Amino acid sequence: MRFRSIAVVTLLSLGAMGSAQAQTGGRAAHPSCTGVAGDACQQAVDFFHYMAPQLGTAMTGGNTTMGQGGSMGGPRFGLVPRFSLGVRANAVFGSVPNFNPAIGLPGDPTPAARELTTENNYVPLPAVDLALGVFKGLPLALSNVGGVDLLLSAAYVPKYESDEINITPDKSLEFGYGVRVGLLQESLIVPGVGVSYMVRKFPVTTLSTVQSGASLTVADLDLQSSAWRITASKSLLLFGISGGVGQDTYKASTSVTATQTPASVGPIALESKVTRTNYFGELSMNLMLLKIVGSVGMVSGGDITTYNTYDTPADKSRMYGSVGVRIGL
Repeated sequence: MRFRSIAVVTLLSLGAMGSAQAQTGGRAAHPSCTGVAGDACQQAVDFFHYMAPQLGTAMTGGNTTMGQGGSMGGPRFGLVPRFSLGVRANAVFGSVPNFNPAIGLPGDPTPAARELTTENNYVPLPAVDLALGVFKGLPLALSNVGGVDLLLSAAYVPKYESDEINITPDKSLEFGYGVRVGLLQESLIVPGVGVSYMVRKFPVTTLSTVQSGASLTVADLDLQSSAWRITASKSLLLFGISGGVGQDTYKASTSVTATQTPASVGPIALESKVTRTNYFGELSMNLMLLKIVGSVGMVSGGDITTYNTYDTPADKSRMYGSVGVRIGL
C-alpha cells in the first residue's frame, strides 16, 4: 500500500482489474445503466456509493479540536478570546473498488451483478481547525460548567491536471462551522468534558479519468458531514489523554458520466446519505503553547449498499488515524 493523494486513491485505482461472480449487493441497478456502457455506468454508480462514506470519514476525523475535551474558557480579561489553531492530517484505512467494466451490446438490459475486488489504500485528507472560547461558563467547585466555544474548520483541494487525471475544484478552500458546550472545564484536578456539533464541507470538485479505454467523470462532487461528539480530556504534565464517542452523517451528491467506447451513459445525478458511529482515543504531548496529538478511531454501522458486491463490504467498520499540531492561549 502506498500513501497517495485523495485524487489518486479515488481515481487512478480505477484502472485495476476485478473478478466476476454473479451476486448482488442489495441496491437496484440504476435504470440508465444499459447498453454498451451499462456495466461501466453501474460500476461508476457503485464506486460513488462505496467511496463517499470513506471520504466523509477522512474529512471529519474524530475530535472537533484535537486533544481538547471540555470548553477552553472565556476571553482573557473579558476582552481577548482564548483560541486554538490546529493543522491535522486524517487518514482512513480504507479500500477502493477496482474498475473492470464488461462491454455490452446495443440494447442490452441491466448489466449482471458481479463480485468485484478492491485494493486496500489509505484515504487521506488534511484539515485546519480553529476554536474560540467566547464564554467561560458558570463556576462550580473546582471547575466551570456551560462554557461555550465557537468552532471553524477549513478543507483544501488543489487543482491538478495530467494525462490520466484532472481535478478541478470550483474553489480550493471550503469552510465548516460548529459549537462546543463544556460540561466541565479542565482544571488541575477535574478532567475536561464537553459536547460539540460540527458541520464540515468539502470543496465542490469535478474529477475525471481515462483508463484502459473507459472514462469516468464525477462532476460537481459535493460532500458535507455533520457530527456530534461527547469528549473528555486530562492533561498529565508533559502528556495528555483524551477520547470521545459520537455520530457522523455524511451527505454527498454528484453527476456521473461513464464511457465505454463507443457508447456513453450520463450524466446521472446521484445522492448518498450515511450515518455511522464514531469513537476515538488520543495521546498528546504538551510543549508550552504547542501541542502534538495523535489519534486512532473507528467508524461503524450505517446502511451502505451497492448493486455489485465487493470482497471488502462497503459497510465494513473502518479504522482511521490522525496526526496534528495546534497552538493556543
